[in-house]
Amino acid sequence: MLKKTFTAVAIAALALSAQAADVLKVAATAVPHAEILNFVKPKLKAEGLDLQIKEFSDYVQPNAAVEDKQLDANFFQHQPYLDSYNKDRKSSLVMVPNGKIHVEPFGAYSQKIKNIKDLKDGATVAIPNDPSNGGRALLLLAKQGLIALKDPNSLTATALDVVKNPKKLKFKELEAPLLPRALGDVDLALINTNYAIEAKLNPTKDALFIEGADSPYTNIVAARKDRANDPNIAKLIKALHSAEVKQFILEKYKGAVVPAF
Repeated sequence: MLKKTFTAVAIAALALSAQAADVLKVAATAVPHAEILNFVKPKLKAEGLDLQIKEFSDYVQPNAAVEDKQLDANFFQHQPYLDSYNKDRKSSLVMVPNGKIHVEPFGAYSQKIKNIKDLKDGATVAIPNDPSNGGRALLLLAKQGLIALKDPNSLTATALDVVKNPKKLKFKELEAPLLPRALGDVDLALINTNYAIEAKLNPTKDALFIEGADSPYTNIVAARKDRANDPNIAKLIKALHSAEVKQFILEKYKGAVVPAF
């Protein structure tokens, strides 16, 4: 009888161990990505998947960690950034099937003016220093009529592509996480919404102008090609595409983050 009991306990322990071994490690920036992942974590746990979230504060390490097989996937970037990263780093990360999750409308902020009409000639404008987000910032400035670009459809324009600059704006390129901290030193800063929210800025109230719902910069879940169709990543995508997540995004971020599913 004792032997049978011991065997049953051992089998149960092995079963629990096998279940605990089903782990998915995902890189994310804190807001809103890690918050959204933490929201679905209990649901995935109930389905036997232990979602482990590793937070990063920049846009390079989350891709490097996935490429190096330290982590399984990441959730922090849009496709134009991933394309730029792959090109620059000779990497081959991909968006996983149905991996589009949300849009974070990109906005312009200032501590010196309340209306973009008050932007002075020769003003200093801070933009992200990576090609995709820098181009995104310039496109948004062009939509406001502040500048004109050589190719108005290019997603990777640089300051060298500005062909009209009636206010003689001066562009200062900074790493994306530093942009909120630079607000006191520049006249205008174009800031990614995740960093704006972290800095306690409300994109729908504090931005002088912001992207519309037609933004092509949908945030995605990415992985290595050999893991793109992994069943555990598919479980994550199914959870992220749920009605509960859509409601969570709408209620928590109030327009600063918009579901893309």
